[in-house]
Amino acid sequence: MPPSSALPSATPYRQFPTAVRFCVRDQTRNRLAALLLVLFVPVWYLVMDAMAGHEPLDFKLYATGRVLHVDGGHLTVISAGLNSVTMIAGFVVFDAVRKALAFDRRLVFAGYRQPVLIGAKSLATTLVATAIALYTALALLLFWRPGAGGWFAVLAGFTTIALTYGALGLLLGVLVRHDLEGFFLIIMGGLMDTFLQNPLGNPLANKPILEWFPSFGPMQFAVGGAFGNTALWGHLALGLAWAVAFGAAGLVIFRIRTRVHTR
Repeated sequence: MPPSSALPSATPYRQFPTAVRFCVRDQTRNRLAALLLVLFVPVWYLVMDAMAGHEPLDFKLYATGRVLHVDGGHLTVISAGLNSVTMIAGFVVFDAVRKALAFDRRLVFAGYRQPVLIGAKSLATTLVATAIALYTALALLLFWRPGAGGWFAVLAGFTTIALTYGALGLLLGVLVRHDLEGFFLIIMGGLMDTFLQNPLGNPLANKPILEWFPSFGPMQFAVGGAFGNTALWGHLALGLAWAVAFGAAGLVIFRIRTRVHTR
């Protein structure tokens, strides 16, 4: 079957909506991930809130140098939300991309354009990651009611880290050979990344080395908006830079692994 003639009438404008629909379907039909989102997120909030109590903590905003005196329980639910988002978003995208990779190769051979599939996967990852972040931010209101500006700052932080780990899931989905490798890297990476940002669990959480972690920017933005009435847009952009870097690397590898070799 010649790759250029299999779908002669399919233009990119016709291919793209179909590709997006299939990508979103693949990422939303994971029942385990849906169960984790609906049940694990509030349970995780409940457990972490009960363990943290309301001990006052000091949290440093690096952009301003200001040290905030915050409620440890409220800071911990932000950290718990970030942790939940990293694992679920990364798991959903990784599982969908890995399972669909062989089918994507066949689509390219049948005439689907690689830029169409790349755009569809990018859009689907963005939509699913944003939905996960929104649910996680809404569930937080069961345990803490920040002001409107503070809640939107938390939502922005959750969305950014969801995009980052969704992009990481895409990268691992086209890179690693086995499911266990990807799941381990996402779960352990997310746990270490977000846990180290909270001074309650990590006495070194105000050290400069944490600036090199993906969750640093989203955590700073969320805490700055929720407790300090400060919008640290540069730190939010830093989090988005991680998402762009992971996503770009994953999409380049996806293009290489799905290209058609002609003689």
